[in-house]
Amino acid sequence: MRAATLTRWAGWSMVGIGVLHTAFFLPHPYWRSWLSGDLWGGGGDPESVAVFWALPGGFVVVLVVLGLLVARLGRGGQTVPGYTGWVLGAWALVCVLLIGPSGFLLGLVPAGLLVTATMRARRESAAERE
Repeated sequence: MRAATLTRWAGWSMVGIGVLHTAFFLPHPYWRSWLSGDLWGGGGDPESVAVFWALPGGFVVVLVVLGLLVARLGRGGQTVPGYTGWVLGAWALVCVLLIGPSGFLLGLVPAGLLVTATMRARRESAAERE
């Protein structure tokens, strides 16, 4: 599989993780409180604030935007810098070490795809130079 294809798959897997995370936590009971403005001025209870930063205020939006960017680069035949996969994988592993087996394990999928894409891109580039 070509590096750009792996990059595209990594991007779409990040989007998928973000969408699944949102869908899983959509029925959470704090949404009504958040949407009514309880978080303004520190009015929400501490558990509500903590859950907010774990759900909509957390990584989901950034992960989806990063995934869309990565997928677009892959569609254009490009890859992302090699450190992207390594940092994403390290972040997922640290989170798993801190909270135990969880959805963070899914982060290893796009991380692995990006690391593999980087290695393939190097091989493809070397083969073109020969």
